[in-house]
Order: sequence, then C-alpha cells, then structure tokens
Amino acid sequence: MTKRIPGLNLANPVHLLAFGFGSGVMPKAPGTWGTVVAIPIYLLLHELSLLPYLIVLFVMTLVGIWLCHVTANDLGVHDHPGIVWDEIVGYLITMIAAPSGWVWLLVGFVLFRLFDILKPWPIRVIDKGVEGGLGIMLDDVLAGIMALAGVQLLAYFIP
Repeated sequence: MTKRIPGLNLANPVHLLAFGFGSGVMPKAPGTWGTVVAIPIYLLLHELSLLPYLIVLFVMTLVGIWLCHVTANDLGVHDHPGIVWDEIVGYLITMIAAPSGWVWLLVGFVLFRLFDILKPWPIRVIDKGVEGGLGIMLDDVLAGIMALAGVQLLAYFIP
C-alpha cells in the first residue's frame, strides 16, 4: 500500500521521474526501492562502453538536479524521502565499470545503500549544508563514488 503525499502528482512527468517511476511512494524504505528501480536501468546501460555510459550518467545527474529541485519545491519539503532519482543516479555511479554478474549487482546495491544510509564524512556535511536540487543529488553522488571505490577494490582483490 502506498501513502498519500500532499503536492505529489505522479501524472506530472517531473514528479514521476523524481519519485523513481512511483517507487518513492512506498511507505517503508523509499530510498531502497528507488535503488531497486536503478537495477533494470543499469541492466539496460551496462553494455555501453565507458564513455557513452558516463555521458548518459552525466545527463541523468544534471536532469536530476532540476527534477529534484522542482519536485522538492512543489512538495514544499527540501529533501522528501520519496524523491529517489538521486538514489537511481547514485547506484549507476556505483556500477561504473563494475564486473558483470548478479553478485556484483548485489555488492554494488549493498555498498551504495550502506554509504547512503550511514552518510560518512563528507556525505553528511553535504547532505546538511547544500540546498536545492544540487544538495539532494550531491550526497547520493558522493555515496555512489564511495561505493564505486568499494566495488572496484573488491573486484581487484577478489578475482
């Protein structure tokens, strides 16, 4: 069952994307559900070579800053938990040049969620100190970069 969120209109494409195609309305752990939505998106993109993958990711990040800003303003809440486009982008960052296979999809998922939930320095500072769509996106971009480092280290040491 989903919850009603004042100001949210999933018929509005901006809200629909910011809320991860509706995953952000889940009553429990919307960020985790948003990350789940990122997996099929990653599976569509993972066959791209590195440069096109990075270009798509860069565009998704820029679009995300705008989506998150507009949706947060429409809802009247700076970083509503249901706004999960940032989790989608964060997971896609985590999976840059990741090894193939379901194990790596799961490793990336777990590492990204850990960094996103625990918010170690400097993620917590950014989360608290940067406003607007940029602030909403930036903490998850950093969590994605930290998780990316973890995936790459594991892939290096675990053949």
